[in-house]
Amino acid sequence: MTNQPNNIVISHVNKRHGNKEILKDVSFGAKQGRITAFLGPNGAGKSSTLRILLGLDRSTGTATFGGRKYVTFDTPLKVVGAAFDGIGGSLSRKVKTHLKIIAQSNGIPNSRVAEVLKIVGLPDKGNARLGTLSLGEGQRLGLAAALLGNPQYLVLDEPTNGLDPTGIRWFRKFIRQQADLGRTVLLSSHLLSEVEAVADDVVIIDHGKIIATGELHQVMKNLESLEDVFFSLTEEGETIDENFL
Repeated sequence: MTNQPNNIVISHVNKRHGNKEILKDVSFGAKQGRITAFLGPNGAGKSSTLRILLGLDRSTGTATFGGRKYVTFDTPLKVVGAAFDGIGGSLSRKVKTHLKIIAQSNGIPNSRVAEVLKIVGLPDKGNARLGTLSLGEGQRLGLAAALLGNPQYLVLDEPTNGLDPTGIRWFRKFIRQQADLGRTVLLSSHLLSEVEAVADDVVIIDHGKIIATGELHQVMKNLESLEDVFFSLTEEGETIDENFL
C-alpha cells in the first residue's frame, strides 16, 4: 500500500527478541473509511506489531500514520486513538477524573469527557471508581479514552474482549459508525466470527509472518467462514489455541 493521506502503512517490519524472530518482514496497510481486521492466534505477533506502530517498541522497517511516525505527533491523541492493554489507571480513581487527566495531557477540553462517555454508552459512570467497572465497561472506557481527541485513526487491540452479546452488538454498530465518519480503523482480534461481521479488509498473521491480506470477500473466496480461511492457510491449524475459534 502506498503512503496515501490518512492510511496506516506498516512496511518491512522485523523484530527480534534475543535469537528469536518475533516479526518477519511484516507489511500491510489500513485505509481511511474502512475497518481493517488484524487476525491471528495468541502469540502470532499482533500485539508486537501494534506496539511498534504506537511507538512503544523498536524494530526495523517503518510504521506510519499518513506518512508520519506516532512519536512525531505533538498531541498524538488528537491524531491516533488507541485502546490497548486495559484501562491503565488507579482503581480508586473516578472515571471522569481518569479521562480528564488523559485529556489534559494532550490539550483536550474537559467538556469532551461527557461527550465520549455518552458515545460509548457510559453516560452515568462518570463518578464510578475504575475498580468497580466490569470487564465490558472497562473496554468501553478504553474506547472513550481513544475517542477523546476526535482522532483520524483508531487502533484497537482485542476490543470485544469481555463484552457480553449486547455489548458485542453495540460494538459492531459503533465501529461501523466510526469508519463511516471517515476514520481509519485497525483492530486486532482472535475472534474470527466477530471480526467477520464488521471487517472490510483482513490481514492474517501467523508465527510472525503475514499469510494473507485483502478485502474480506477476496480472502474468504469460496470458503464459508474466516475460520475456514485460517485453517486453509496454516500448516499447524490443529495446534491453535481453542480461544481462537
